Amino acid sequence: MNDKAQPNLVLGIDTGGTYTDGVLLEYETRRVLAAYKSLTPKRDFAIGIENVIEGIHIEDPSAIRMVSISTTLATNAIAEGGESSVHGRRVALLLIGYDPDLISKFKMAERFATPNYFFFDGGHDLYGREKRPLDLPGILTKVNQIKDRVEAIAVSAYFSPLNPEHEQRAYRAISGVCDLPVVLGHQLSTKLGSVERATTAALNASLLAVLQDFVIAVRRAMERRQIDAPLMVVRGDGTLMSDEFAARSPVETIHSGPAASAIGGRFLSRLDDNLVLDVGGTTTDIALIEDGQVTVSEEGATVGEYKTSVKAANLLSIALGGDSHITWGPEKEAVIGPERVTPLAYLAHEHPRVGRQLKALSMRTWSQATPDWLEYWFLLRKPQRGQLKSQRERDLVEFLRDGPHPLPEILKHLGVLHVGQVGAGELLRQEVIGKSGLTPTDLMHIEGRYEVWDTQASAHAWQAFCQYQFRDPGELRRQVWTRMSEKIVHAVLVFLSGKSLDLAGRERSLAGQDRDAGRWFFYNSLYDAHPHLETSIRLRLPIIGIGAPAGILLLAVAKALHTDLILPEHYEVANAVGAVAGSVMVEEELLIYPKVSRAGLEVLGYYVTVPSAEPTARHERHEFEELSEALAYARRLGRERALGAALRSGADNPEVTVEELTDGLDTYRIRAKAIGNPRLTR
Repeated sequence: MNDKAQPNLVLGIDTGGTYTDGVLLEYETRRVLAAYKSLTPKRDFAIGIENVIEGIHIEDPSAIRMVSISTTLATNAIAEGGESSVHGRRVALLLIGYDPDLISKFKMAERFATPNYFFFDGGHDLYGREKRPLDLPGILTKVNQIKDRVEAIAVSAYFSPLNPEHEQRAYRAISGVCDLPVVLGHQLSTKLGSVERATTAALNASLLAVLQDFVIAVRRAMERRQIDAPLMVVRGDGTLMSDEFAARSPVETIHSGPAASAIGGRFLSRLDDNLVLDVGGTTTDIALIEDGQVTVSEEGATVGEYKTSVKAANLLSIALGGDSHITWGPEKEAVIGPERVTPLAYLAHEHPRVGRQLKALSMRTWSQATPDWLEYWFLLRKPQRGQLKSQRERDLVEFLRDGPHPLPEILKHLGVLHVGQVGAGELLRQEVIGKSGLTPTDLMHIEGRYEVWDTQASAHAWQAFCQYQFRDPGELRRQVWTRMSEKIVHAVLVFLSGKSLDLAGRERSLAGQDRDAGRWFFYNSLYDAHPHLETSIRLRLPIIGIGAPAGILLLAVAKALHTDLILPEHYEVANAVGAVAGSVMVEEELLIYPKVSRAGLEVLGYYVTVPSAEPTARHERHEFEELSEALAYARRLGRERALGAALRSGADNPEVTVEELTDGLDTYRIRAKAIGNPRLTR
């Protein structure tokens, strides 16, 4: 076959918290040629990627023109965070020109994403003028003190987007006394929010080694499969960037996975306006598509408790998915989540002894088959040297070496009465120990909707669960699905309206006795409970369902919102499709601000500040007498820089748009955006 007849094949991979999904796509026709799902191995995403590549059975690796991945690695590392985390790296944050008293008074330090922050004189003012001389001796003294205790350094100077001179001088000085990676705040954001910029720099520094290791591992997996193609990574806004850029700016992969899901939903459905609901194993993610683009939060993405200045998809994630733990609540009602556990079907598939134990449990009386017998703990990996801090932790790990055990057996073996006495929180968080229990995935096995593991184990566990409360198994399954649909409808309303809704007091709402009008309206719209008043909520957009449980959960959601549910072909792996369906996009922002007299009362001209491509490059600041001249220069230079950066990032024939924004006080921002399809190899 000659080159012209060969189709352009691309490989898309999404590494989620539960599954790693892969698709082989014919790029021009949008045709999915093969798809494969694999469980994401704990703490090593690269193994899941290798499993997916192997499972897809690529006949001719040379036909692959591009590989693109979306990953939850950065989001998970930040969410798990903390100095004890084995995910992120310990970071020192050097704050130049920040006011320590102000930071302390308003408790801003909690948002810095590292406890190792230090203040130094320096920084600039709103007009780019030096506030105080830079305290380089103090910086070098501190770096020499801490360089053996941290793994990366972040530097953020006050108003550095207007004048990054102090950050650059600090970089050159630090590089002369240690070889740690150094991240500068002004290279990650041109926004003037000092705390968010410092947080972004610290997070980026903590993720450098993590994502670099990940990219290296993916590259090695490609080499082992003889795939020689460009490697792209999905940004948090759904666009693509080269692996080299991702390794330098890993913080931009925040929300990468959910953004890829939204892009994949739009790509497969070919609908430019819709609401994407991605029901995964761990979370349900909601994103809005307008005019063919994922809506983006300009204010910056928030992960856990950290507010950043990184633009990412505007989305809402709730802790509800196929692996949410089903338990009994204090009011003897079934509770779904928010904790994620391993389905019993999978645990019994891997450990047949568990299946036999669950069968025996289902034959016990209700007083003997208490729900705690359905919670199993198991060893995920061998603990590292020195990781076990107490004798009880050592006893627990040793007990689990021969396989999973139900919670009552664990408590008896350790000689304690309550799970809180075990003290296994750190081992669970660090994924030395895993937890298994009943999940919606088990119910899907029982109902024949998803049968890949031990269906009988799920059925026996569910029987024991129901007979404890003398409940009909079929009726209780329907109740679980109903509660999950309720939670998703509620999340959609909160996401689109931007308003909160307290759902406490559900039974009183259904009985019509609740005094809260919002809660009553919500439940009356779902269940038409009032004898005289009919209420309804209508979503004007169709819902695009993504993820294996979408076909089960989202029918009721669409019905409640009086809209259509669309499950496009290959909706189960739409997130992996989204990994290759995005465009390559590069933004360049140039700031224009006034040159003022010493008293600050007279405008003498305007500066255009040009971001440096490398930390070692000298800061460029160009002066103009007239604002019109400064704006014209910034537009022209912004267009040139965006076009060049997009071409270097792998865009094919990118188009450039330029917009002018005002930041107030005679300060302007020229934003040049270059966007194009990824360049495929030949």
